[in-house]
Amino acid sequence: MKILLASASPADVRWAADHGLADGVVTGPASLAAERPGEVGAQRELLGELARAVNAPVYASVASVDPADIYRDGRELARLGDNVVVQVPLVDDAVVAVRRLAGEGVRVAATLVFSAAQALLAAKAGATSAVIPLDQLEALGRDAAPAVAEVRALFDRGDVECDVVAAFPPTSAAFAAAGIAGADAAVVDMRTLRALLVHPLTDRGVDAFLREIAARGRPRIASL
Repeated sequence: MKILLASASPADVRWAADHGLADGVVTGPASLAAERPGEVGAQRELLGELARAVNAPVYASVASVDPADIYRDGRELARLGDNVVVQVPLVDDAVVAVRRLAGEGVRVAATLVFSAAQALLAAKAGATSAVIPLDQLEALGRDAAPAVAEVRALFDRGDVECDVVAAFPPTSAAFAAAGIAGADAAVVDMRTLRALLVHPLTDRGVDAFLREIAARGRPRIASL
């Protein structure tokens, strides 16, 4: 399962890339505004910088749910780099824009997908990935892994060429469950990515390891 880092911070992106822990970058209006407050032009400039700096997909969101605006925004975002994937919320009016963009070779990620039926319709419209917000499903008390499994099963049964992306698993267990359920990629923020590296038994094992090293003492150096 690929890991997509949800951040517009160049420092975060560099850290994840240097450690080999990110297969792509996911940005959003809030993360871009946090890095480049002010006009949209400055945020588009940051997107361009990220697209040039990262040898991996960079996901960028349109700023509208109007079909004409989605199409226009999508084309402008796609011009920022060949590795840009345009994120479009899967609402009724957006489907025609997704189809137009896909027909022109723009890669589109359909977001806010919560069911297998929605995912299939997104794929038929031309989306290259369907993004399922796990955190939102689990906030409603639902186990999110079955939603991922249903989409995976439906895609596999029909040989649908569309990635299943599990967005923001709230725990390491949810992250693993999404992968087992068949997600092609998971979107995690920097805090979650670092937390995935941590386990209390690992910490306990490191403490024991350090005690063993200390008890062993330094090796004696033979005199010449």
